Amino acid sequence: MTYGFDTLAIHAGQEPEARTGAVVPPIFQTSTFAQDAVGEPRLGYEYARSGNPTRDALQECLAALEGGRRGLTFASGLSAEDTLLRTVCRPGDHVVIPDDAYGGTYRLFAKVAERWGLSWTAARISDIDQVRAAVTDKTKVIWVETPTNPLLGIADIAGLAGLARENDALLVVDNTFASPYLQQPLAHGADIVVHSTTKYIGGHSDVVGGALVVSDPGLGDELAYHQNAMGGINGPFDAWLTLRGVKTLGVRMDRHCDNAERIAAYLQRHPKVAQVLYPGLPTHPGHETAAKQMRRFGGMISFRAAGGEGAAVDVCNRTKLFVLAESLGGVESLIEHPGKMTHASAAGSPLEVPSDLVRLSVGIETADDLLADLEQALG
Repeated sequence: MTYGFDTLAIHAGQEPEARTGAVVPPIFQTSTFAQDAVGEPRLGYEYARSGNPTRDALQECLAALEGGRRGLTFASGLSAEDTLLRTVCRPGDHVVIPDDAYGGTYRLFAKVAERWGLSWTAARISDIDQVRAAVTDKTKVIWVETPTNPLLGIADIAGLAGLARENDALLVVDNTFASPYLQQPLAHGADIVVHSTTKYIGGHSDVVGGALVVSDPGLGDELAYHQNAMGGINGPFDAWLTLRGVKTLGVRMDRHCDNAERIAAYLQRHPKVAQVLYPGLPTHPGHETAAKQMRRFGGMISFRAAGGEGAAVDVCNRTKLFVLAESLGGVESLIEHPGKMTHASAAGSPLEVPSDLVRLSVGIETADDLLADLEQALG
């Protein structure tokens, strides 16, 4: 039987526990497992880095939500990214990345992977011709975020998947901003999906984690080998918290989208806002592409302050309900200045973000209250 998204979020990988009938998967808070005999681990569990039933439940659930064959979870989104790169790339290989990639992803490429011998080129992922021009005979991965962080650019997943196949490269899609509820990149031809599960999947700003999901079982086996060999796994309590959060992902995302749509429309009319970046607006250059591959347009909004950097910083400092903090995707609304906060590592690079940019992670509070907070903050 084929189940709907919300049914999978609640049940995939989460059968009642066999011994007691517990409806919620238990937290197997253990570092090791008793073996039935030498070389005969019970149910395949021997050491918690290599496998843990709580983590397995989360991995199975995320694979189901993304429509993949294998899910793997990690201590953070960057741990997932690092494991992925060292699995599918070798020194001397090349990767194309977004020209407005998340600052942590940029730092991983520019300050860590580059020293390991991996080269990269930044391209505007909304422009397939620009991505094509960035591809070389050494390109192993085309890495995209859609929507991008923080400029909300939209990539044509199917188009880039075709480009990747033409060049014997893998298409990796960071699906953090959309979540699997709004977008399933594997269905559009992507090879690997990346998540910071800290964000919408966990959804409550109380746990850090990351995930990879793939359709190819062979690639899944390679990633699982490196997951164990490199050891950047999430602990059982973190896995349990994330699994608890994912159960309500669908209903939360609908409220995030409802609120974001109202706020984007409000900001678009405000005289102190020079530009609103939200793919749900018909004026957004990626609106039509997003409409084809997303269920709705998400809870992330960026805007440029008409008064420049000073005005952008002032807005961030004045809000009361919007909490001034990094991260995103929690039930509470957050505001930040990317140039000085999440994307400070990209300052002075080709990925530097505009200094007048403000990023909102729109939560699930009462929309009228959020609008009133922005009204007073914009002054």
